Amino acid sequence: MGPRATLFPVRHVIALDVGGTGMKAALVGAKGELLHQDRRATGRDRGPGAVVESILDFAAELRAYGEQAFGEPAAAAGVAVPGIVDEEHGIAAYSANLGWRDVPLRDLLTARIGNVPVALGHDVRTGGLAEGRIGAGRGADRFLFVALGTGIAGAIGIEGRVESGAHGFAGEIGHIVVRPAGAPCPCGQAGCLERYASAAAVSEAWAEASGNPEADAADCAKAVVSGDPKAEAVWDRAVSALADGLVTALTLLDPRTLIIGGGLAEAGETLFTPLRDAVKERVTFQKLPTTVPAALGDTAGCLGAGLLAWDLLNSTDHTEVTT
Repeated sequence: MGPRATLFPVRHVIALDVGGTGMKAALVGAKGELLHQDRRATGRDRGPGAVVESILDFAAELRAYGEQAFGEPAAAAGVAVPGIVDEEHGIAAYSANLGWRDVPLRDLLTARIGNVPVALGHDVRTGGLAEGRIGAGRGADRFLFVALGTGIAGAIGIEGRVESGAHGFAGEIGHIVVRPAGAPCPCGQAGCLERYASAAAVSEAWAEASGNPEADAADCAKAVVSGDPKAEAVWDRAVSALADGLVTALTLLDPRTLIIGGGLAEAGETLFTPLRDAVKERVTFQKLPTTVPAALGDTAGCLGAGLLAWDLLNSTDHTEVTT
């Protein structure tokens, strides 16, 4: 049974958050309300071409659903993808997880869903946009969002927008070198922050220290709470490295609010209490930001993609009115 149409047309946009194995999607109203949500697999096991087709097919299905349920097709779309993103030209430049390179995703989506405006964004920057504007950083004119997941990435928030940089690399805090001549990183450097303080790095260190190859960062956090000295040593090393990287970022960016998200942040105060103390110990002239956990969870990417779409649409509407 299909969706029941509303009495009056409801203007909305398509929001897609593409991950390594799955996609989260929503139809988002003008006030940020989630009108419809859905999930799909990316089809990564069938190759990069299949991933692109899965995205296009999913977007087309969302457009059809919206037209039937809300009386008109989506007015725009926003898509968040992992890897290197050329946001200006709408190109998914590279993703090791998805296996693609230089995919003109914006043009492909525009053609598939009816020639509507499409915004393409980096997944972490897009999630950071949502956290900064409507989540944990709401009201902050300057914020830094840091996601501690398989790697570490960030989003630099300035007056309600997120800075992508001249080449799409702004916010890559995970590749600040905190331990010179340290562990090699796939990026080509050695001693990068994400090799010490990501959820993946903590999982690897705790699996080795505990002798349990199945142990992960969440297990380490639980062992810290129970007073396990080996877990405390692993955790302290990660917090120390993270504090070093954050102080470098604070020195450069001077954010008012520091938002920490991702898998490692799920440890709550087991992470935040020692991290706040470690950062405070390291600053001299710098001003301490308010440090808070992310608030939107795994909906941040989708909500951020919706914001990208509405921002693009509002900009387009404004341009059409003023020209």
